Amino acid sequence: MKIKLFTTGGTIDKVYFDKRSEYQVGEPKIGGILREVNVNFEYECESLLQKDSIDMTEKDRELISEKITLDKHQHIIVTHGTDTMIQTAQKLQTMPNKVVVFTGSLEPAIFKSSDAIFNIGCAVGAVQSLPPGVYITMNGRIFDPHKVRKNLELNLFEDA
Repeated sequence: MKIKLFTTGGTIDKVYFDKRSEYQVGEPKIGGILREVNVNFEYECESLLQKDSIDMTEKDRELISEKITLDKHQHIIVTHGTDTMIQTAQKLQTMPNKVVVFTGSLEPAIFKSSDAIFNIGCAVGAVQSLPPGVYITMNGRIFDPHKVRKNLELNLFEDA
């Protein structure tokens, strides 16, 4: 099984420049993370966007949907910003022959305290074991995109 990884930007790929939180969405981090942890599966990485998800447009979501629909792989992970991840995943809810798992992080992957590595690991396990459909994995859980919300107060994803 080969896993296709699509990256779209978001906090997971952010690079901060100063203490006032000025940042850029940098190069995708997932490929480097998977190399560092010495995974034993084949994967292919493709960068679609380098945007904060707050700046995502309907056109961006259409691009993501089209790329996933047309891709030959059946197991797909999408790294995405957490602010609008739910909306993008909901747009893709009809994927009858593919397992699509969205994940991201609440802190940039370059931070030692980041949840990025854990969330990517959960997404890798989920994409290999779930039936066809679209899912979100964050905070150690797998969610249906129509039954999840981001709790800004607690800074985590939970059942809606």
